[in-house]
Amino acid sequence: QVQLVESGGGLVQPGGSLRLSCAASGSIGSVYTMAWHRQAPGKQRELVATISSGDSTTYVDFVKGRFTISRDNAKNTVYLQMNSLKPEDTAVYYCNAFIRSFRETLARPYWGQGTQVTVSS
Repeated sequence: QVQLVESGGGLVQPGGSLRLSCAASGSIGSVYTMAWHRQAPGKQRELVATISSGDSTTYVDFVKGRFTISRDNAKNTVYLQMNSLKPEDTAVYYCNAFIRSFRETLARPYWGQGTQVTVSS
């Protein structure tokens, strides 16, 4: 079995920073693209940032210049450094990764359980 476990969420004041982590564990063969998504109350889940196995990154416009996605391939971990946080960044943040387990020949998407980020004064 493959699992993704997020950590690092919490309550922060506007303008503050948080760093989210997401570690993949289990019978991992290869980890491909990893990503962060978020879902605010009453809204659909939306993509925030992606990072390929070769460290190419993409960001949605509303986080460019404020958020940075990175990964540590030796630890099968993806990070999201969030700076200049705004109240509208409040959401549950989910990590997602395409992983091929040892038992499979094709990669498939896995999701973490989510971590709450609240930006409020």
